[in-house]
Amino acid sequence: MIARVTRRPRQKRIVILGGGFGGVYAAMRLEKLLARESAVEICLVSRDNFFLFTPMLHEVAASDLEITNIVNPLRKLLHKVDVLVADVHQIDLSAKRVSISSSFRNHPQQIGYDHLVIALGSVTNFHNLPGTAELAVPMKSLSDAIRLRAQILRHLEEANSECNPTDRQALLTFVVAGGGFAGVETVAALNDFVRHALPFYPNLCEEMLRVMLVHSGPVILAELGQSLGRYAQKVLARRGVEIRFSTRVKSMTEENVSLVDGLSIPTRNLVWTAGAVPSPLIFSLSCPKEQGRLLVNQFLQVPDWPNVWAVGDCAFVPDIRNPGKSHPRTAQHAIREGNVVAQNIAAVLLRRPLKSFSFKTIGLLASIGRRIGVARIFGFNFSGFFAWWMWRTVYLSKLPGLDKKFRVAFDWTLDLLFPKDVCAVYDFDHRRDFDRQDHAKNTLWNNRAYQVTARQPLQLTMGTGLTRTDLLRAER
Repeated sequence: MIARVTRRPRQKRIVILGGGFGGVYAAMRLEKLLARESAVEICLVSRDNFFLFTPMLHEVAASDLEITNIVNPLRKLLHKVDVLVADVHQIDLSAKRVSISSSFRNHPQQIGYDHLVIALGSVTNFHNLPGTAELAVPMKSLSDAIRLRAQILRHLEEANSECNPTDRQALLTFVVAGGGFAGVETVAALNDFVRHALPFYPNLCEEMLRVMLVHSGPVILAELGQSLGRYAQKVLARRGVEIRFSTRVKSMTEENVSLVDGLSIPTRNLVWTAGAVPSPLIFSLSCPKEQGRLLVNQFLQVPDWPNVWAVGDCAFVPDIRNPGKSHPRTAQHAIREGNVVAQNIAAVLLRRPLKSFSFKTIGLLASIGRRIGVARIFGFNFSGFFAWWMWRTVYLSKLPGLDKKFRVAFDWTLDLLFPKDVCAVYDFDHRRDFDRQDHAKNTLWNNRAYQVTARQPLQLTMGTGLTRTDLLRAER
């Protein structure tokens, strides 16, 4: 008698690249949709082992929140997803393979996939301006917020013992480039933090402090409309923030920041929120692109690659209600894109019809410091304390994890009762060589991305073949 051997079907593997809003919410949704499908494997590749809630990043820099309260371990959020903490080096669409290496040790690895979700986000774009990549502090990652807080406190300590008025003024001048949401919330939080910290430094006073916001447009927070933008300007000006309109940063040295209108600002502090470009890996893909981002259809599929999907900052998601335009690159859109792409991948596997992505912005909110905010919800404008309360309520509700919600609420309560903490326990200045090395690496990537966007869409792939690891080795 011959026994019949039944072969089990090979597992379908879904690989998600990126641990931001789009990637994590796609993984969470897929986990629920395919919970009973044993023949499907879900893998998420992220550079960090945590999910960062970026809307609260400026509150970490301003010592309002503890560092770990706005991050969630990926393995705690994703119970049935294989999480790989690694850097992505190459995506081979033809062979359906992704090349990665461990973030802790350079161990190369290749992962095959049946479906690929590209959610690699964006990186800071310094626009090739001299000195900015090496000396400015961006605001995109948790380490950026930690570094900014440490730099503020270090310069306050130096200024407190500085005898030269010129050097002291440079230490106490803080410039933020970019009048969008990140820039305005950062300058407001920074301004509050520094002014609340000054009483601990007996040799310093508020008259020595200079906080400046540099914006290329005529009004800040343009997405909220001129009315709320002007209101925010008045609030910031009343609280001591100087705003420079219709100008941009030209260059930076260790002594000053130069603007295109000819103004030279003696300062050692520049916070950069004035630009971002998609991950450099996007430029290496032979796929249609729009404005440097991967072009996708209404189902979030990459054209000509039916099993490749893209969401978040690295994707140009067409707005089917407004032909020719794309959806904004905001967290609320990335969350919905992640949910829809998960539904569509599940639909393909289960042979069901796909769902078009369409989402109208619910609202936009910004905190402009000390219990004042601005908001536009369903077309209605709000400002003052109520808008600030809405900002905190909405984002607290969106923060993943019940324990994190309680921790953040507790931190906010303590902030109402006690002065801000001025302990410089996370000072990266002692790792200056490491920081400069990392900045130089990012500068090379940003310069290539900037050149590719402007002139040669495939130069990064065909010319160099360099990865981030290769550039880091070259620096070493």
